[in-house]
Order: sequence, then C-alpha cells, then structure tokens
Amino acid sequence: MEEGIELKVERIYRLDTDNCLKGFADISIAGSFIIKGLRIVAGKNGLFVGMPQELGKDGKWYNRVSLVDEALKDKLSSLILSAYEE
Repeated sequence: MEEGIELKVERIYRLDTDNCLKGFADISIAGSFIIKGLRIVAGKNGLFVGMPQELGKDGKWYNRVSLVDEALKDKLSSLILSAYEE
C-alpha cells in the first residue's frame, strides 16, 4: 500500500435498530473520489466494515467494491470504526 493515500470519513449514518446492521459510512480516497454505502455490521467477534453491496437479479447480494490490498483494507476499517465509535 502506498503510505501517502489519504482516507477520510465523509459521513457516518448510525442506525438505531436491533439487527446486526449498525450503520453506513461514506469515505473519500485521496480527495479524488467518494465511496458511499460501506456497512458497519455487528458480527460474532464485534463490529466490522462491509463493502457496499447490490442485489442481483438472482436474489443474491454482490459487493460493488473490493479492496485487494489488506493493509489498505485494515486502515479503512480502523478509520471507519473509530469514527463510528466517537
């Protein structure tokens, strides 16, 4: 991962529900583009960040964004969860 990549949480949408979906986040990358709809989910091992998804014609959910770089994925997740918990 390039160390100079700027990630910024643009918005956090908290949901007050009893289900596992706790909120959504929008982020900007390098001040150049925004990814909307990252999901904040409560799982068995705590909160985690899921990529935006789209419902296919077959009734299955598919990720609209995938991160290949694990270090970038971890940095993004940490940033979003920190903003959510503030």
